[in-house]
Amino acid sequence: MIQPIAHRLSIRLLLLLALAVLLAACGPPEPPGTDEYVERMAEEHADDKPVVGALPSDTSQASLAVTEASVTFPSADGTPVAAFLAQPENPAVPAPGVIVIHEWWGLNDNIRDMARALAKQGYAALAVDLYAGQVADAPDAARALMQGAMEQAETLRAHLRGANTYLRDTLGAPTVGSIGWCFGGAWSLDTAIALGGDLDAAVIYYGRVETDEARLATIEAPILGHFGSVDQGIPLEQVRAFEAAMNKLGKNAAVRIYEGANHAFANPSGTMHDPAAAEQAWQLTTTFFADHLLTSASDQAPSTDPSGGT
Repeated sequence: MIQPIAHRLSIRLLLLLALAVLLAACGPPEPPGTDEYVERMAEEHADDKPVVGALPSDTSQASLAVTEASVTFPSADGTPVAAFLAQPENPAVPAPGVIVIHEWWGLNDNIRDMARALAKQGYAALAVDLYAGQVADAPDAARALMQGAMEQAETLRAHLRGANTYLRDTLGAPTVGSIGWCFGGAWSLDTAIALGGDLDAAVIYYGRVETDEARLATIEAPILGHFGSVDQGIPLEQVRAFEAAMNKLGKNAAVRIYEGANHAFANPSGTMHDPAAAEQAWQLTTTFFADHLLTSASDQAPSTDPSGGT
């Protein structure tokens, strides 16, 4: 009797060992491809809509006067790109720049308001239009716009490179960061990958992450990521795999998980807004940018003595 029991236990142990080996061989979960990613976002936003008039309040204590304008800058491939620019009205020195990347709805009033909020903090906030002037107000329309944009990845990268050049060369920004939500969150990370040492900081709000170490290896900017614990479009297992890969590479990456928060929790003009999580994420974001953009910019600014010399 004892021998058959021992035999069965041995078989179970072998099966468990085989399963462990199989799971190890599979490695970390791969991020979804373009089609799957768009489909996941469509599922997350199926009952969502941008609510007219529900714009984010300025929760910061910043009170800088701001100027704003619609501008056009050249993409890295030479084509003109439209953008919304908000910046401090009378900066003593050129303001640090932030590339602002819209979520799947497009460059709407919510994104313009976020650019204004960053400008009040002391940044030249350039909200880049990656949908060529189109804005969605319903999930089906947003899905189509996002799908079309994602199929032109190299064009979008050229536009974001052009945004960085515009902020640095035309506006004189001494440092440049990026920030994006949803679709824009994924492209904020992609911008950090593409620009390498030419980007000084990047913030990701619930965007598709990357686990390919060869791609992540090019990142030099510190990264701050905000993710909701119940977001099925950006599963926690992928977020943790991204975090593990960044740690393995020795990158400066901070990942924040907001318990009970869903996808798009930081968008006050949507139906999944979580005010507490959004406020916490915004405070962390403004502190992060101040540490990596404002402080670095002040270090680079020339000092002036009372006699007028430098």
